[in-house]
Amino acid sequence: MAIRINNLSINIDESIDELKNKAAKKLKISEKDIKRFKILRESLDARRKNNIRFNYSVELTCDGERKIVSKIRDGNIKIEEEVVEEKLVLGTKKMKYRPIVVGMGPAGMFAGLLLAENGYRPIIIERGQKVEDRTKTVDEFWKSGKLNLESNIQFGEGGAGTFSDGKLTTRIKDERCQFILKVFAKYGAPEEIIYNGKPHLGTDNLKIIVKNIRNRILELGGDILFDSKLDNLIIEHKKLKAVLVNGNEIGCDNLILAIGHSARDTYEMILKKDVVVEPKAFAIGVRVEHSQHMINVNQYGKFADHPKLKTADYRLAYNSKEGRGVYSFCMCPGGEVIAAASEENRLVTNGMSYYKRDFENANSAVVVTVGEKDFEGNSPLKGMEFQRHYENLAYKLGGGNYAAPVQLIKDFLNDTVSNKVGEVKPTYKPGYEFRDLRKCLPSAVSSALKEGFIDFEKKIKGFSKGDGVMTAIESRTSSPIRMMRNSNFESVSLEGLYPCGEGAGFAGGIISAAVDGLKTAESIIQKYSPLL
Repeated sequence: MAIRINNLSINIDESIDELKNKAAKKLKISEKDIKRFKILRESLDARRKNNIRFNYSVELTCDGERKIVSKIRDGNIKIEEEVVEEKLVLGTKKMKYRPIVVGMGPAGMFAGLLLAENGYRPIIIERGQKVEDRTKTVDEFWKSGKLNLESNIQFGEGGAGTFSDGKLTTRIKDERCQFILKVFAKYGAPEEIIYNGKPHLGTDNLKIIVKNIRNRILELGGDILFDSKLDNLIIEHKKLKAVLVNGNEIGCDNLILAIGHSARDTYEMILKKDVVVEPKAFAIGVRVEHSQHMINVNQYGKFADHPKLKTADYRLAYNSKEGRGVYSFCMCPGGEVIAAASEENRLVTNGMSYYKRDFENANSAVVVTVGEKDFEGNSPLKGMEFQRHYENLAYKLGGGNYAAPVQLIKDFLNDTVSNKVGEVKPTYKPGYEFRDLRKCLPSAVSSALKEGFIDFEKKIKGFSKGDGVMTAIESRTSSPIRMMRNSNFESVSLEGLYPCGEGAGFAGGIISAAVDGLKTAESIIQKYSPLL
């Protein structure tokens, strides 16, 4: 049992050490009476630029807790009963083979970790390299434009999120979210992610964390096969019997398919195996870059350079006249725009930040919703082909070798093209060319972006009228398909196949993908007994 106090605040010039004293005053006790004190949640309230405050939820213990709370009429103060965590009930059915997890992104990594911790000794298959080697391969691509089709920003240990801002925010409400934060902290993340209102890891921390989780899985008897691609599924009577990996057959009756949203060749393979797949809406657009200082001033006013304030972010949204959503996505404060291609002659961008977020530019995707009415044909993969088409146009527009087409936002609004940048210099590597980005975007997307940019200027001064830069193309916002599954997380069409995470169309971001991975692993654990 403990006491929880919500909405405990300090101003920007007060020390966090004042929290304990403020909590004691709220409870009308001495600070010395507090035995244990813990911050549960921290958030920044910058709505009033002249009075920026930090808000906290805290938990503490002391003698006579119920009596103290009973005397105080304050809805922000309550008794927190001790929560007993429910343990997984292990199943009794025997497995014929070790479970296999395909993909070492957040979904596959957490599914594999949970299986390993409960004695199931999973085999994890990852088509890309381990993170140390993958980093070198990606760096070479950014320098030279030499693309490794199997190990890149999309494929490899840690998944696409390893080269990102590492955001840990999510809109889903699930107790597993807190468990995931604690796991990240255990394996190398800063402790503050557990209580911060907008936690992030940064790509530098992610590289350390995924390596540590990898080592833990191996210690527990799991195996991780890098540079190992799922080639095919071997099926008998609508049941999974084995998989082909690098041409070798491995017996398998339980397969967690956590491939991410860019494994297009795997999508094509499972479709041939009559796995039920449906097209899904997603969004497409561009990356935008601005001066981070300009964003800080807009968000924090006179406190823009205050040492207690972290690099500012933003979230923007607008509904176009045609009814399309236009919104910022995966905003990376103090970061850079990166080349994220995974197929030849197709250009893709993404955003990345390190934990300190101390680069000069802020960047974010600004994207527009697209759906089945925009896609041609009848294939369940028609959304994927839509992505491919515009990625290829962007590649050609950039002039080849994965150089990106760029345009000033103000030029885009005026249908003109400048030949030099202003204050904001594009960070994309291996290079860029000034082009009219309407030539690599659907016309409906271009029109909606223009409306959105005009609206965003009203919310952030200088967003569209300054020297902001657009870089094309942002096309991998989410999966273009959904692999249909039942309430046990198993494919509706293939017994033993468990589609999971972003690639299966059931998640959008590190936390939601990891949650889906845990839930999928739990389904197997509750059905089968551990391997001896």
